[in-house]
Amino acid sequence: MSAYLVTVCPREADNHERLYLLAGDLSSEDVQRLTLELLHDPVAHTATWQALDAELATPKAGALVEIAFRPGVTDNEAETILVGARHIGINGLKQAKTLRRVYVSDVQDEAVLRQFAGEHLLNDLIETAYSTLEARSAERLQFYQHLLQLPAPHTPTITRVALRGVSDSELERISREGILALSLAEMQAVRDYFEDLGRDPTDGELETLAQTWSEHCRHKTFRATISYQQVAADQGIDAALHPALAELNAANGATINGLLNHYLRSATNAVSNEALLSAFVDNAGIVAFDEQYEISFKVETHNHPSALEPFGGANTGVGGVVRDVLGVSAKPIAVTDVLCFGYPDLPESELSQGVLHPRRIREGVVAGVRDYGNKLGIPNVNGAVWYDHGYTANPLVFCGTLGIAPRGSHPRGVQAGDAIVVIGGRTGRDGIHGATFSSVELTHDTAETVGAAVQIGDPVTEKTVIDVLLQARDLGLYSAITDCGAGGLSSAVGEMGEETGAVVELRDVPLKYAGLQPWEIWISEAQERMVVSVPPQNVQTLLDLCRGEDVEATVIGHFTADGVLTVKHNQLTVVELDMAFLHSGGVQFKLNADWQPSPAPASQPATIDHTALLKATLGQPIVASNENIVRTYDHEVQAATVLKPLVGVNEDGPGDAGVLQPRVDSNRGVVLGCGLNPLYGKIDPYWMALAAVDEALRNIVAAGGDPEQTWILDNFCWGDPKLPDRLAGLVRASAGCHDAALAYRTPFISGKDSLNNEYRDAEGKRVAIPPTLLISAMALVPDVLQTISMDAKAAGNAIYLVGLTHNERGGAVSALVGGIDNGNLPKVNLATAPSVHKALHAAIRANSVRACHDLSEGGLAVAAAEMAFAGGFGLSLELSAMPTSGSLSADALLWSESTTRFLVEVAPEQAANFEAQLSNIAYAKIGQVLAEPRLIINDLAGQPIIDSDLASLKAAWQA
Repeated sequence: MSAYLVTVCPREADNHERLYLLAGDLSSEDVQRLTLELLHDPVAHTATWQALDAELATPKAGALVEIAFRPGVTDNEAETILVGARHIGINGLKQAKTLRRVYVSDVQDEAVLRQFAGEHLLNDLIETAYSTLEARSAERLQFYQHLLQLPAPHTPTITRVALRGVSDSELERISREGILALSLAEMQAVRDYFEDLGRDPTDGELETLAQTWSEHCRHKTFRATISYQQVAADQGIDAALHPALAELNAANGATINGLLNHYLRSATNAVSNEALLSAFVDNAGIVAFDEQYEISFKVETHNHPSALEPFGGANTGVGGVVRDVLGVSAKPIAVTDVLCFGYPDLPESELSQGVLHPRRIREGVVAGVRDYGNKLGIPNVNGAVWYDHGYTANPLVFCGTLGIAPRGSHPRGVQAGDAIVVIGGRTGRDGIHGATFSSVELTHDTAETVGAAVQIGDPVTEKTVIDVLLQARDLGLYSAITDCGAGGLSSAVGEMGEETGAVVELRDVPLKYAGLQPWEIWISEAQERMVVSVPPQNVQTLLDLCRGEDVEATVIGHFTADGVLTVKHNQLTVVELDMAFLHSGGVQFKLNADWQPSPAPASQPATIDHTALLKATLGQPIVASNENIVRTYDHEVQAATVLKPLVGVNEDGPGDAGVLQPRVDSNRGVVLGCGLNPLYGKIDPYWMALAAVDEALRNIVAAGGDPEQTWILDNFCWGDPKLPDRLAGLVRASAGCHDAALAYRTPFISGKDSLNNEYRDAEGKRVAIPPTLLISAMALVPDVLQTISMDAKAAGNAIYLVGLTHNERGGAVSALVGGIDNGNLPKVNLATAPSVHKALHAAIRANSVRACHDLSEGGLAVAAAEMAFAGGFGLSLELSAMPTSGSLSADALLWSESTTRFLVEVAPEQAANFEAQLSNIAYAKIGQVLAEPRLIINDLAGQPIIDSDLASLKAAWQA
């Protein structure tokens, strides 16, 4: 087998080059063709190639670093080269590897060069590098030869894990060192099961149980029995409006038999409507779009992987949630992303050992989201970015996908005798222990112990899988489908065959490379794989369809009727487990929650320059423009996006929500919004939950969505639920979700929890993320022609404030830059909030509204500035005209973050109609749109308290 090195140099850059290692039965003519036809663009690059031998050509003089993926890590570009070679008739290419060569200036020391490379050029978890001040041929050749080595063929072995009769401490050691993330009680249940069988478990059986019983897959905390206590009752609560909170206020505490059932499912059952087709049982929630089509929505997290390898973690996060929608037989039509990072200006000296800098995490995560969505051709239409020091070591990456399908086209009928077919990417070592890794806290040495849990996605392969499965759906070729996500084949096949049983032959599973043990093949979470149940008479048709689309599909077993999961590798038995024990065994956790509210922080500066405070708040990363992120995403592809993430005269204002028109033959649309505020969660997660639901619905309403045809999703990201104080906050947030869903009559259709988001440094100090709840909302837009954007439209129009303002500046974002935090957390008025949303939607449907912007972080001052500079028109507002709950100061009126409030622009000829629609709710005309590009807000005496040109406000926001 011959090997070659191809070097590709950009014509207009002198500090980096692209290298390709090619190996196989190749002639020099083959390499010449590959170089000319596949590996470079002659307009933009120059290219040279040579045989890989002892005398390599010398690169340019100077310090250089050559970076490649480690052996076994997915190299998508290299895989594409192999496919491309076959397409042009070169079948002898067996291996391809890609490298980046970077020239580094002003470095005279090898150690400094290595340190610089490790901190700025590569991630040691997935990449390896050769660095030198003076390139030497023999060393480079050795590096290249190492990259081309594949794991040697091996003899598959099955290891028995001695569990019978071992001590509790030994059970704990096995769980800990095996990264099983199982509690002592769970390990005892496993031991007892195998003692009854009279044998010890195989490595594959123990791993299967660990994946299936992981927090990530089983949601053990949300199914636990929780004993809740609090030191004092919440005051002034109407039990009819806040039943879950009233229950928690009982003098002797409360017992919750599963947060999922007690709060989320019960609320959905109470307010479910005919349009809700599936909630909490499928890979994604499903509702009726119209008489012919249904829409599905799912939001997932990919937090721990993104902390270690930001690009790969976010990349596979998007890929995984796209497969969730594909797992309900829907075509993905939009993605969303909400990202939480540490502050980008954090000094390097404040980073803990092994933690990537927030700037680096942000760059990698954004690139990962962009890479997957853009390459799939799915628009990114909605999202948010949040910053807090608590996310420095634990970033949060929420990824969502919206799908559409013909109604009733998703089958759920696995039958004994159906073939088990895996479709898509091959299986590798990447993603091993992903589910269990996501169920434990991060530490300073996590990267070293669970490196194989990190994956790199392949959106090109996923696109072909989507195309072929949508055809298979329409042809009725499969009886059930699921994605191969956490736990890999073990979870996918185990879940599909729960009611039947299954037999799997791992020998037939397509592999990326040799060297995998059977248990690794079984639990690998390698990406871009779907599993389908196929009636025998349809198998060949499906395989032919996949072959025609160049998608790999393989029969790896069949479903049975014996209720047993049997996994073989040739004659070796890897797994033999009762499905009943796998899915219903183990233990239900019993946990204690203890709520002890701490005094809310308060800040009261002596004097405030409100114009300066507004500019500082606009520049705060939580509020500031995300245009540099949003512009990297394609939100136009598929041509269905009606309201884009950035709006206004220059298309750079902060839109409230994304709107799509999924069908060209109908003006019916879908709107996506979200609500999130961890600052509130630090004070009281119950009120954070209500505020998040209200914000998500405000987003929906402000864009033209129907609040009575809205469905919501929950994503809880929390610290260690075994700690009573952390768990108490999670209980209160869940109770808030329950009460909000009942009040707004808005069902939850799906959700996900990501727990143990804590970091333990080398000294044992623990840092938890802020209590974080993301509420994602999906609503129908009756007519996309009536969609509303937030930018001011015309001088002379009136500005109304809809909703009451209270003195609520607890957790205010303006306090982060010198404003007032009075400790009073915004509290949603559930008695009036739904009526406000409905009335405003009616006004929008009556064509009485020109622009609408919800008030959230930063309150009135920020909302007014955004509305003004997005439209290019000034605003003149009077604080004395605002509807309030009492006598409020100008400071409170400007900076309060009271919920359920909107700024609304109305043309003079529509004022009477608008006011008639809002006759039963609190509103007031507080100003007008100006031709002059200036924001003027007058205090209670009519004197300017804020007076600024829009250019300087926008510059502060975009800085």
